[in-house]
Amino acid sequence: MTTRTGKVTCDLSISADGYSAGPRQTEDRPFGDDGGDGWGGTLHAWMFDTPEENRAELDRINAAAAFIMGRNMFGPVRGEWDRPWNGWWGDNPPFHGPVFVLTHHPRDPQPMDGGTTYHFVTDGIESALKRARDAAGDGDVSIHGGATTINQYLAAGLVDELRLHIVPLTLGAGTRLFDGVPALKLEQVESRAASSVTHVTYRVLH
Repeated sequence: MTTRTGKVTCDLSISADGYSAGPRQTEDRPFGDDGGDGWGGTLHAWMFDTPEENRAELDRINAAAAFIMGRNMFGPVRGEWDRPWNGWWGDNPPFHGPVFVLTHHPRDPQPMDGGTTYHFVTDGIESALKRARDAAGDGDVSIHGGATTINQYLAAGLVDELRLHIVPLTLGAGTRLFDGVPALKLEQVESRAASSVTHVTYRVLH
């Protein structure tokens, strides 16, 4: 039996009170009442406004060999696939690898420019992880979110490393990391304060 060297990681931008999105999410405001225009601009300003300052963290996010995300992160379509929707990221998404989207509604794989292919997984988080691990080989699998999906993987004990990007604002309500997750033992691996975010990496002790 071969031993895999890749880790299962999660990267998530959260408010100081632990929310990755605010309440009242809609297609026009996918991050809800998020302290800005509803498009996550404040929570993710560190990625787009000061990318060079945060280059190490951005490179590490993009270094994964396979990705998992929830359907809510993939897009606003609920229920059956009633229109052609290929994610928020345009024709050439930033993943450049296989992305496994959790859904209850089957759909054929969707190849995109730049090497990204979306695969739609209907039989649960463990199946998605197995497929992502197989695709990643010895590379890392990144569970991209949102918080509800990450919470499911944390609750199932399937995460090795949790990388939080903590933004100095509070939302007070919304979609919150750790909701429904049993008590965890975490080991702090590193932390770094930047101008608009604090990056903290935890090893999840199993």
